Amino acid sequence: MTRDDARALDAADPLRPYRDRFALPDGVIYLDGNSLGPLPRETAPALADMAERQWGERLIRSWNEGWIDAPQRIGGKIAALIGAEPDEVIVADSTSVNLFKLLVAALRHAAPRTTIVSETGNFPTDLHIAEGATDCVPGARLNAVARADLSTAIDDDTALLMLTHVHYKTAERFDMAAWTTRAHDAGALALWDLSHSVGAIPLDLNAAGADLAIGCGYKYLNGGPGAPAFLFVSRRLQEQLASPLSGWMGHAAPFEFGDAYSPAPGIKRWLAGTPSMLAMVGLEAGIDLWRDVDQQHVAAKSAALFDALAAIGGRLGLECVSPTDPSARGSHISFRHPKAYALCQALIERGVIGDFRAPDVVRFGLTPLYLGFEDIWQAGEILRDVLESGAADDPRFATRAAVT
Repeated sequence: MTRDDARALDAADPLRPYRDRFALPDGVIYLDGNSLGPLPRETAPALADMAERQWGERLIRSWNEGWIDAPQRIGGKIAALIGAEPDEVIVADSTSVNLFKLLVAALRHAAPRTTIVSETGNFPTDLHIAEGATDCVPGARLNAVARADLSTAIDDDTALLMLTHVHYKTAERFDMAAWTTRAHDAGALALWDLSHSVGAIPLDLNAAGADLAIGCGYKYLNGGPGAPAFLFVSRRLQEQLASPLSGWMGHAAPFEFGDAYSPAPGIKRWLAGTPSMLAMVGLEAGIDLWRDVDQQHVAAKSAALFDALAAIGGRLGLECVSPTDPSARGSHISFRHPKAYALCQALIERGVIGDFRAPDVVRFGLTPLYLGFEDIWQAGEILRDVLESGAADDPRFATRAAVT
């Protein structure tokens, strides 16, 4: 791909107008939207309105002017992106907290089954939270096995199959429908972590028969650092499962201030504490970018961006550890390199921002709403120069920062 080829592809790109809706800094090629999405232009005015008018002027009256319904309202907007009904998704807490709630609820529901089956090498917080969840349910345990051994690990003691739809490091994607069916055939539920899927690839939870799901709001959804997360509970399970975090916002009548807890009907029971409205407004601004986006255009462009960067990496002798089949991956690409951390830092200094995942992977997010083909071409030229010049050998790039 020449620079002229890249410019021609950008000119024909149906998603190109969305690029102008992001406040992208000059001189930066941002390939880390799979870790933290960039700032949408509509977010700053929305935050200002929240602070100055809704909080500053309307004060507590704003709870009855839109705040109290925000978790359901924003959840309904996310539902449209993941193939769910609006009353099956709610925004609350963090991804980790939502995962804990669903895991404990599923374990209690599935008794006498006691086992959560998951994959070794899954995103660490998922396994850590699962360990904590099993400690809260007598007799429960986590059985994490290699991906190749998952099928045989699912048995008549499996309460729940917990999988991350798109792997955080390699971008490998599970066939959601097939693995959900395997769980159901064994009498178990299926829970999907969509953190590296939502806003990156088309999703249809209900078509796949999914039971439960979680996802974060600050990656491809561009909700801001630490944005609230979301959870999905299929309608068929909503009255059967109970949140272990019985907070007042999940109460059937929170403003009657009764001592005893009575869970709200439906998806609202998964709320716990008072939502952070400053964070909610940032997330909603990011979600609203997706109102008119064609998910098939996103998938097609993601595949094309991947092919372009994979070809560059191949010419430069980098080992791609992400699947070449677009139906088997998400929307990032990862390369293995013996000095991956230093290589990543050298690229960042030159304006190409990706990230490092231990022990030896450089990861680049391919975010179709704002990333262009000329960006990929230019990033490839900088990558080539860094590799050929040995810039990553500079000792200052070897010192690890707290966040990689």
